[in-house]
Amino acid sequence: MAHQAGGQRPVPRPAPGTPDVQAYLRDYAALLEACPFPSLVVDHRWGVLLTNTAFRTLFRDVEPHPTALPWDNFLRFVLFHPDAATVLGDHEAGWCLPMLAHFAKTVERYGHDRGLQAIRRDIGQDPIMEAAYRHGLPHWLRAVGERAAEHDGSVRPLLHPDPRWGATDCRLVVETTPTLAELDCARLTLVLRETHRAPSGHRRSRRAASHLRVVHAAD
Repeated sequence: MAHQAGGQRPVPRPAPGTPDVQAYLRDYAALLEACPFPSLVVDHRWGVLLTNTAFRTLFRDVEPHPTALPWDNFLRFVLFHPDAATVLGDHEAGWCLPMLAHFAKTVERYGHDRGLQAIRRDIGQDPIMEAAYRHGLPHWLRAVGERAAEHDGSVRPLLHPDPRWGATDCRLVVETTPTLAELDCARLTLVLRETHRAPSGHRRSRRAASHLRVVHAAD
């Protein structure tokens, strides 16, 4: 998602489809921009097609990264960016594990999709994350239930850079339209809640690449 200064309307990434679909996405970008909450449109690989200003504000302090910026691929950001935990509260249980569970289901559905397989290879290169994916994740799902892997309706902690929000919660709302569904895309909105939470740990602490610590292989 290209950044634009001065509050200009964001321009969607090039997407497959007819000129009518391209025009639809441009207008959908205007709809997204009118939303006061962080909102983005992603494809089935979590590649980001559209974001709004509120989304970019939420992640404004994230440092550059070659493959895991939140406005490039949100799944990669959650799993691999060392700054993810500075924005996504309760990073491991609240974000990483649900995203890994969703990713596992998506891989089953799409088989040999190259983009998904590239993410799978990167998971495999991190021994701790690989152990969590292969062994810890099934154990976690048995403990918390399959519903915990669903994004729509879930409430997850956030650490917003705007002190008016600070440490708070958001409810994830996942929506699609017939046109977005044809593109295998969905909209994800983080509805910020007027609930201030005590932050866990230091907000700006760095995390190593192998940051999954509390999920261990099942006995």
